[in-house]
Amino acid sequence: MSLSGYNCVQLMAIMEHAYYGSFGYQVTNFFAASSRFGTPEDLKRLVDTAHSLGITVLLDVVHSHASSNTADGLNKFDGTDSCFFHSGARGQHPQWGSRLFNYQ
Repeated sequence: MSLSGYNCVQLMAIMEHAYYGSFGYQVTNFFAASSRFGTPEDLKRLVDTAHSLGITVLLDVVHSHASSNTADGLNKFDGTDSCFFHSGARGQHPQWGSRLFNYQ
């Protein structure tokens, strides 16, 4: 157990996303930590510090939603709506305004 009494912290919206109000569910870059909170080195330092205090760090990684933007996201990457996502309504998440991946 850590000195603070906590043993775990969850960091949400860890991946780059264009719209802050989406809580990170409109991901635009699945391979980059969001620049809103500092540099990748800052994130590494945060995680290392937490680990040194005995705190487990959970990263909230969104694998089912992606930004519907075409300028900075994967939507219509090849000109169609089904390159990475379900086509039509099945590929849209109306509550989040995001795209849903087709994992098949």
